[in-house]
Amino acid sequence: MNRRIHPMNLGHVRWIVDRLEASKGAGMNHSAREVRSRRSNLAVPGSSTKMLEKAKGLPADQVFMDIEDAVAPLAKPDARKNIVAALNEGGYDGKVRSVRVNDWTTEWTYADVIEVVSGAGANLDCIMLPKVQGPEQIQALDMLLTQIEKSEGLEVGRIGIEAQIENAMGLIKVDEIAAASPRVETIIFGPADFMASINMKSLVVGEQPPGYDVGDAYHYILMRILMAARAYDKQAIDGPYLQIKDIDGYKRVAGRSAALGFDGKWVLHPGQIDVANEVFSPTQDDYEHAELILDAYEWYTSAEGGARGAAMLGDEMIDEASRKMALVISGKGRAAGMQRTQTFTPPE
Repeated sequence: MNRRIHPMNLGHVRWIVDRLEASKGAGMNHSAREVRSRRSNLAVPGSSTKMLEKAKGLPADQVFMDIEDAVAPLAKPDARKNIVAALNEGGYDGKVRSVRVNDWTTEWTYADVIEVVSGAGANLDCIMLPKVQGPEQIQALDMLLTQIEKSEGLEVGRIGIEAQIENAMGLIKVDEIAAASPRVETIIFGPADFMASINMKSLVVGEQPPGYDVGDAYHYILMRILMAARAYDKQAIDGPYLQIKDIDGYKRVAGRSAALGFDGKWVLHPGQIDVANEVFSPTQDDYEHAELILDAYEWYTSAEGGARGAAMLGDEMIDEASRKMALVISGKGRAAGMQRTQTFTPPE
């Protein structure tokens, strides 16, 4: 056996390892937040009770209930009420529950946050803030959340923040945004508004602009977001692909960000969920190999195994670096519910 772990799954080795090792024997630490699986991030308009209900039975890792772009201005008050009712009713077991509020330049943000968190804060995991342009906007949301948590008797600091980067200023300040609050869990690329903010000549969100034939027009943006996310121990999430019937196109674009090391991507239609879960999960072979590395390394470093720092697994040498790499793959595989079919047998 001489399989290699696929490089697309190694994008956040240090991040996962640091989180796993920091959490040993400890409870929830809001300065090093719980790692949540977000391979597929399903957008659900808060104005549709039918879609809020349907989302409960879909295999998405995260459901974010939208009060922003997917909801007309006149429908926003009712959308808040629908979301509070849906969260309190429950049924989203195993999913990250997030609500996207309106951005701070609008008149709706404070009411979005106050009504949703006051009404259903105990059943909410994160608030998603769109069009973030600087750290002060994250800090303002953090302060408001803290006040509501204290007022409602909720655990202070438990509700996370997801920061969506949708314009040039947000990208310029993405490092400061990522570092703005320990509540921040994800940095999200919002391609549609971003394309408009830089005057990109395309109306097809997520696809290459016509005439740009020298590479990937989004590469710098994606890498900039990824670097900020990894530097400050956050997850990096790619935004939507609006051609919802083009599953092959979705898979191709998702594969681009997954190859860089992103943790997941938005889905706008149930047909995109399985593709996202597949693209952002390890292959079965990689998962099996990672688990074997962990078992073998644990045995070889034990007294029974000779207390060795390096050993051979088949034709491959494994050591502490191998263990850290394997932790990333095994963690993703376990989060995806993958099952092992092979076991490590110590040599005679």
